Amino acid sequence: MQINIKTSEKNQEVVRKLTSKLPLGTKENVVARIALGYSLQTGKLFTSNDGNVYDSKGKEYKEHILFDAKYRDFYVALICQHYGIYKTNENIPKYIKLHIDHGLELMDGIFQDNYNYTFFDFLAEHIEKGALSLTDLYVSLDPVKNNQQLIDKSFYSNPIKIEIGKRIDNGEPINLSFNDTGIYNNCHIAVAGNSGTGKTQFALEFLTQIYEQSNGHVNYIYLDFKGLKQDDVKDLEHFFTDTKTDFIDVPQTPFPVNPLTFIDNVNEVNKNMGIDKFVDIVCKYSNLGIKQKGKLREAALESFIEQKGGTYPSIRQINEHLQSIVGDKKDTLTEIMDELSRYKIFIDDPKNQSNFFAKNLYLSLSGDLSNSVRFTSLFLIINYIYNTFMNMDNSPVENNIKAMRYVILIDEAHVIFKEKKYQNIIEKMLREIRSKGVSVVLLSQGIEEYNQPDFDFSTMCEIAFLLDIKDKNLKVMEKFLGLSGNNSKNIARSMEKIEKGQAISNFKEFDVAKLFKVKQYWERKLK
Repeated sequence: MQINIKTSEKNQEVVRKLTSKLPLGTKENVVARIALGYSLQTGKLFTSNDGNVYDSKGKEYKEHILFDAKYRDFYVALICQHYGIYKTNENIPKYIKLHIDHGLELMDGIFQDNYNYTFFDFLAEHIEKGALSLTDLYVSLDPVKNNQQLIDKSFYSNPIKIEIGKRIDNGEPINLSFNDTGIYNNCHIAVAGNSGTGKTQFALEFLTQIYEQSNGHVNYIYLDFKGLKQDDVKDLEHFFTDTKTDFIDVPQTPFPVNPLTFIDNVNEVNKNMGIDKFVDIVCKYSNLGIKQKGKLREAALESFIEQKGGTYPSIRQINEHLQSIVGDKKDTLTEIMDELSRYKIFIDDPKNQSNFFAKNLYLSLSGDLSNSVRFTSLFLIINYIYNTFMNMDNSPVENNIKAMRYVILIDEAHVIFKEKKYQNIIEKMLREIRSKGVSVVLLSQGIEEYNQPDFDFSTMCEIAFLLDIKDKNLKVMEKFLGLSGNNSKNIARSMEKIEKGQAISNFKEFDVAKLFKVKQYWERKLK
């Protein structure tokens, strides 16, 4: 089997440009080999039908030029291992061509965006170290296996019926069969409403009823990205007491977990994947660059190597290693890691970590923290929750009743929707975590933010509640509720008359798009 290839026409010029960055006299086959290895490192997998992804009008490489006879078997073995195929597979030349073009394409983008970045910087940071540390490098959002994290969460297997509100005409209660799979495919909920419409009080009442009806077996975390002011905390005292909720006021009170403990610190493969994911989260959600990512990964690896007996490093320890690597050259990365350490966003000693899934938590991220630190902290927490549940068994379904474990409520979700780099992990969580008996509740001020160009978050939420909003675009409201056709007039008519504390919905136990009075937590004080 001869492996003679031609790059794409566009990449012929890329080969020339990249070769010019190497020492004088370096042959162009060197760049092709590096591109092949780099593409494989990203985890990219082509199919046998991807032959037309790149044309073959560019630089030609004969087999003996591309590999040299003594290296040929090595490169073929890399392809075989990557695809799980035998060395005689007829697609090997095709895969080699595709990965060379793919690697050249990625490398060209790197050097175009970083004018002072040399080829030796690239080799030192990403080939020699084998670090998955580029901004555009693929790091899987899939949960990382952790055989050492022996955390489980009890579930509640009985029906849960939530009193959502009352009929406007006669005051009769309206109930939602929350975990009945015969009615709903999932328990995710989307809620939209302007500030002051009763959205938050509705959410508090919903969580209270979940907790009460499950006898405390279904716990929750309320993620408040904007942070609570002192007056707001006082207003919520009754809620905290009634539901036995721990108020975590970051950074006054650290979040009761070390976010690194989602990583398997024994199995080397799982450990490296987990470290890559941690680094990717910190750098992606803080807009950090290539060199910064490589340095953070190096610091994380050194910190894990230091640990003995299956223990974990802390964010502070990683920061100390980072400071020694960086020296006096401070940048955005060191500022973020300094802030995460200085304010003690997370607990330092994992030995003090408890199974917070067995508690109710209200997490308030102070508005005094920088946006980069708040976003980074939020997504480290979301990743920890997602990864932990995905390492658990699925919760059972009996007689159409899905056993429930947990509720994740994200307030001000529109802040997350607007940023593409935050969307992927939320989308993945919505798709996968429901099998574990987890419900995600999203609160947003409007509905247009749910529908992003790459993904409509409302489609993953089986149940939607629409309170009063500013933009009453009928088409957008129909899409949010998953309704159309005969319901259009009802939606328009109801939203013209809607008042504070009222909503329309698509849940099946009540008339579609008909106004009702939503249940509010503050009403409990009147009893």
